[in-house]
Amino acid sequence: MRDAKPKKETSPAKGGSAERQAGVRRTDAARIPGSSVHTSLASEIGLRIVRGDYPPGTILPNEAKWSETFSVSRSAVREAIKMLMAKSLLASRPKIGSWVEPKERWNLLDRDVLAWYATSPDREVFLKTVQEFRHIIEPEASAFAAMRRTDEQMAEISQACREMGEAPSLQERTRADTRFHLAILRASGNDLLVPLGVLIESAFDHLFTYTTRELDDLQHAQKMHEAIEKNIRLQRPDAARAAVRKLLANTDGVIRSR
Repeated sequence: MRDAKPKKETSPAKGGSAERQAGVRRTDAARIPGSSVHTSLASEIGLRIVRGDYPPGTILPNEAKWSETFSVSRSAVREAIKMLMAKSLLASRPKIGSWVEPKERWNLLDRDVLAWYATSPDREVFLKTVQEFRHIIEPEASAFAAMRRTDEQMAEISQACREMGEAPSLQERTRADTRFHLAILRASGNDLLVPLGVLIESAFDHLFTYTTRELDDLQHAQKMHEAIEKNIRLQRPDAARAAVRKLLANTDGVIRSR
């Protein structure tokens, strides 16, 4: 037995704009260059679900309606729905159709779901959630990296740190920042952290872009990253742990200032 029955209404939440209605095709509908039609369609529907156009329990339009709305085949719609079911955003039953699952069932470690979640109205809550995760994981991961990193892994960490300081644009700096932190997770020597880091890569990108825009002194942020790099390189686990906590506290302050 399910703990909640799907709602009968098939329209988005009240207050949604006219172009978000199922029967109106948005001219700016998401399209991923080089991707298949059903992947692009899944991205558009998934984004609408995560941002709240279709609240949990809402029954979505049927295949024919989606097909008409996006000018795609019904088979493309079916594949898109299957993708969203695999991410636990949707459930489906014959004679009922597809409905939005409760938020707690969504696979938030899925790259796509994270990306959609990061652009939703709950973005600030999302960023705080990412920060909580970092407080739980990164200080100890950095301490382990200081004890276990190989020369090759250290070179990767150092290069990412250097590229952060030399980046000519916010986008390139953010990418280097993400590489820096993921390289530390890999250098920790804990196999469970590696796939976890890859899964949250999208979340890191959004967080670092947000906080970098709010930091007036990029040199200060760079120095904190360099302190982490230095202590891992010199194999000082306690100092590396403390340096990460200092960086996280700084990021917390940026988020709170919003």
